[in-house]
Amino acid sequence: MTIVRSVIAIVLLAIFVPGAVLGADGEAVAGRRKALQCQTCHGLDGLSKIPEAPNLAGQPEPYLVKSLNDFRHGIRKNEMMTLVTQHLSDQDVADLAVYYSAIKISATPSK
Repeated sequence: MTIVRSVIAIVLLAIFVPGAVLGADGEAVAGRRKALQCQTCHGLDGLSKIPEAPNLAGQPEPYLVKSLNDFRHGIRKNEMMTLVTQHLSDQDVADLAVYYSAIKISATPSK
């Protein structure tokens, strides 16, 4: 529980950088800035930094939008995500989804 509280405190203290930009490239740039508040758990590269957090890199944009909105509106429940998402605007959600979905990931099959 102490780790959760610490992470929540860090996330809430993170500086949120607003930005009005247009187009998918601009949204990705804005999303990267906004992802600074997500990096403690999900990593700026979208690869989870703690076991409880899922990887976001390469996830489909509609899935990310739905997930963030579900947390924002209380449909999905998670103490940390509820706190972090409650202040996101629709544009913030769109920017984050564009950014994380645009990250290219690769996998190498085991031999």
